[in-house]
Amino acid sequence: MAGKSKRNAKWLIEVKKLAILTAESKRILRRIDFWLLIAAIAIVIYGIVIISSATHINTPHEERFWFVQRQAIFAVVNGVIAIIFMNFDYRGLSQHCKKLYIFNLIMLIAVMLFGHAALGAQRWIQIGFISLQPSEFSKLIMIICMAAVLEERMGRLNTLQDLLPIALYVGLPFILVLKQPDLGTSLVFMAIFFGMVIACGMPWRLFTVIVCVGVALMPVLWQFLKDYQKMRIMVFLDPNVDPLGSGYHIIQSKIAIGSGLLYGKGLFGGTQSQLNFLPENHTDFIFAVVGEELGFIGAVGLLLLYLIVLWRGITIAREAADVFGRLLAVGITSMIAFHVLVNVGMTTGIMPVTGIPLPLMSYGISSLTTNILAIAILLNINLHRQKFLW
Repeated sequence: MAGKSKRNAKWLIEVKKLAILTAESKRILRRIDFWLLIAAIAIVIYGIVIISSATHINTPHEERFWFVQRQAIFAVVNGVIAIIFMNFDYRGLSQHCKKLYIFNLIMLIAVMLFGHAALGAQRWIQIGFISLQPSEFSKLIMIICMAAVLEERMGRLNTLQDLLPIALYVGLPFILVLKQPDLGTSLVFMAIFFGMVIACGMPWRLFTVIVCVGVALMPVLWQFLKDYQKMRIMVFLDPNVDPLGSGYHIIQSKIAIGSGLLYGKGLFGGTQSQLNFLPENHTDFIFAVVGEELGFIGAVGLLLLYLIVLWRGITIAREAADVFGRLLAVGITSMIAFHVLVNVGMTTGIMPVTGIPLPLMSYGISSLTTNILAIAILLNINLHRQKFLW
């Protein structure tokens, strides 16, 4: 009889544990931002499909599925890493900001010393069969570091003197990236910087002064640009200045998007992309492939998915449990918004060509990893918007 009572007691304990675990799981599920999660997954799948279309003809037969396979494999691997990360509280990241900042500088210096060049820039480090671009990871690292530094300065960035230490903090990795040269990523640093300091309470009056000074200094900054960078700006103003050189990308991209009309030519049916008139069609100019093959409807559908991501990013920032989480969310949302704005802008001819990839969409291991981890951080902030046991 005593043995039976013990078994019943153990059984009741196990039932209670299961009930607690079930209740906790339901509470966690209620805190997952499914709008953000589904939109991000949809963009990744969208990207894999378009990469498949963009590369299935203009690559050798044995490499036809190479880009698609790598993008899909690393999407899954990064997804698993993101799920593991969800088991930790994002607030722990602030404790490692100094180590991350030093690691970031080491990465960027290593690119200058040991990196290999491609397309006129030294931005990549080869690790085995993987070519990594440290400047991509640098953006997310700087968001984490800036959030930790700005957390203690919330509401205390009222003058240029208050802003100067933060500018110098960001300035060192900014210069290292600019030296590669990678003007596009450097501009992303600026977008992140201004997005986060405004969220930290910097007055709009001060922001307006900085912008005006920047505009006034443009003739001076022009002298420091490389020849190909100057040509890109001239081509932006008039693509016919160099139609077979620097203007070729923009001209072919606009032809591709314009020829797609309302419904597009269908997957694998775009002439500009399939016949290799459109350069970098699986990376920087992937949006042009969307416009040509899926038309206005496909392009708007993709932009709506990005709009959902940005909407949820802003919402998560507003509802974050602490200042660090709020600043993290603002930095990530600023990064994604700037990427989408500039990439779509350059493919449609309303912005200069800068080599900025489309987040979660363009082919690239470094870019894909950075953006999936950024989405994971947003989801983590939302999960912990109120304290609870994980």
